[in-house]
Amino acid sequence: MPYALAIFDLDGTLADSFPWFLRTINDVADRFGFRRVADEDVEGLRHASTREILSRLEVPLWKLPAIARYARRLKAEAAAEISLFAGVEAMLRTLAERGVQLALVTSDSEANAREKLGEAAALFAHFDCAASIFGKPTKFRRVIRRAGVDPAHVISIGDEVRDIEAARAVGIACGAVCWGYAAPAALRALAPDRIFAHMDEIADAVCRMPLKA
Repeated sequence: MPYALAIFDLDGTLADSFPWFLRTINDVADRFGFRRVADEDVEGLRHASTREILSRLEVPLWKLPAIARYARRLKAEAAAEISLFAGVEAMLRTLAERGVQLALVTSDSEANAREKLGEAAALFAHFDCAASIFGKPTKFRRVIRRAGVDPAHVISIGDEVRDIEAARAVGIACGAVCWGYAAPAALRALAPDRIFAHMDEIADAVCRMPLKA
């Protein structure tokens, strides 16, 4: 049997926002007083965990909510610059047509998410947005309850180390995509249930994966 619920991340998984992030991060750093990111720092940060990134950039944890709110506002202003990856809508439509419920859990706002998704937003049964940087486990649990699905029948799909950690915290399967924020090697080191190198691998893999015992 296939999975009954697929929970997707947005930025770096469905939406190609990393170029925007690189253009924006140093303006945010200057505003909130943490370390700027030099070009030569980027690859190292892509191999680091979320906590390591915060430590290296000297981001105070107490500033994270304000930083997140500011970033959401900037994303809303830059909506035209951030597009979906090629093949996203076809992949989501295939999953929905095969009976897989779709959910979106993201640190972005629901308004921003719906604008980025466009017509594909209608394919999602559940949205739980504005997740704090370590807040995805709570949102995963809430979405799973709303969907009425056993956690053994759920897979989350994201592009960061924290997405894998969040899935494991709630006991669901995790898939990691290789085209987002984290380096593929950093994701593989955590041995997620599935690594996706190409968008067109997701639908067949999710629908054919055996359910957990």
